[in-house]
Amino acid sequence: MLDISPVLLLSSAIIFLLVVARLNSCLFKPLLKHMDDRDASIKKDLKDAQSNSANVDGILEEANHVLAEAKKEAAAIREQAYTEAKEVADAKLASAKEEIEAKTVNFSAELEKEAKALKESLVAAMPQFNESLKAKISSI
Repeated sequence: MLDISPVLLLSSAIIFLLVVARLNSCLFKPLLKHMDDRDASIKKDLKDAQSNSANVDGILEEANHVLAEAKKEAAAIREQAYTEAKEVADAKLASAKEEIEAKTVNFSAELEKEAKALKESLVAAMPQFNESLKAKISSI
């Protein structure tokens, strides 16, 4: 019925073991080494990514700090410029008020002089008006 040849069985077993040993050394070991290297590379990349993420977070925090400082500095500069502009405007306004006040005083003085001169000229011309008025009344 079944004829099993021990030589053939033994040679098949030896060939099988040789093929497994050769596959192990040429295929499985390099494949496992490649898979281990890939796992190590992935772990290293994840660690680097986490480190980069921490670095990015630190840089973002520093950038936000710099922006906040710049905003404070800009607000201080704006406030200083506003104060200086207000002081300049107040000084110009005060000088304009003084100038207008001086012109008003001069105008009032000139007006008083003119009024006084007009009164004096009217007082000086009063006798002449009186005579002309008497002449008109007498002609009526």
